[in-house]
Amino acid sequence: EIPIGHITNGVHVPSWLAWQMRQLYDRHFPVEWPQRMGEPEVWQAIHSVDPGELWETHNALKNLLLSFVRRRVSRQCRRRGESDDIVEAARNVLDPNILTIGFGRRFATYKRATLLLNDLERIEQLVNDAERPIQIIYAGKAHPKDEPGKKFIQAIANMRRNPRLSHRVVFIEDYDINVCRHMIQGVDVWLNNPRRPLEASGTSGQKAVLNGGLNLSVLDGWWAEAYDGSNGFAIGKGHSHQSDEITDVRDAESLFDVLENHVIPTYYNRDVDGLPRRWIRMMMNSISTCAWRFSAHRMVMDYTRASYVPATGGLSCDMNLH
Repeated sequence: EIPIGHITNGVHVPSWLAWQMRQLYDRHFPVEWPQRMGEPEVWQAIHSVDPGELWETHNALKNLLLSFVRRRVSRQCRRRGESDDIVEAARNVLDPNILTIGFGRRFATYKRATLLLNDLERIEQLVNDAERPIQIIYAGKAHPKDEPGKKFIQAIANMRRNPRLSHRVVFIEDYDINVCRHMIQGVDVWLNNPRRPLEASGTSGQKAVLNGGLNLSVLDGWWAEAYDGSNGFAIGKGHSHQSDEITDVRDAESLFDVLENHVIPTYYNRDVDGLPRRWIRMMMNSISTCAWRFSAHRMVMDYTRASYVPATGGLSCDMNLH
């Protein structure tokens, strides 16, 4: 038998790190941190950053994202021949003071893009809450032959016709690296709700970590390794169920429960300075525990030490084998 081990994926930090966050790291991390980004000790320096500085940097990126979204959505409206009133409304969609959730990826059916929208009454209540509302930015593409995936996109895109959702639920067309970069750099929460155990990794969430976004994800792929209770939010307990239908129902209920009882209260709980201290602490925990561990720098070093060097030297593999 051929032994099989594993090395977890990582992302190329310079490609996905916002310039503003890079500047913050340059000010507070060791001067040689770009050469040592695969070392956990380097990222512990995030805890020395003033919470207000990190929050201000994050909100600057969030404002850039919302400006980008408004331009794209208003352009989409013009392209569809929508009325001037609708185009003008698109120019003012979303609010920088509202908890912003992002979902951007390939619209494969197992990724369940519409999971949060299956209970319309409940999501309408969350979106329109007078004191603690949420808003959601969707983006993605389906394979040309994936009809169910294309129906997911149609369902989300049609939310613009719902007057109770159109001001706070948007879909960005023509998903590409530029759209992805804006989203993972500016959202408060990165949502990932695939059907377990089909998620191979989920690198988009790793990109969000670098920029201070918190993950809200099913315990599958990389998040099953990364989540520790203090660095983001988990959907479900990682259990398997008898059917996809049962899994979807229970995961949807867990998603709403976590949003209503953990994510939203934590985000809107502010101190006298207007800072969500616990949220910022979770941002710091996420960066310090995940950024180094899920970087391409660490991944390449793991491949080198565990596979390539032993192979070239005729030595046995150094990976954990199963």
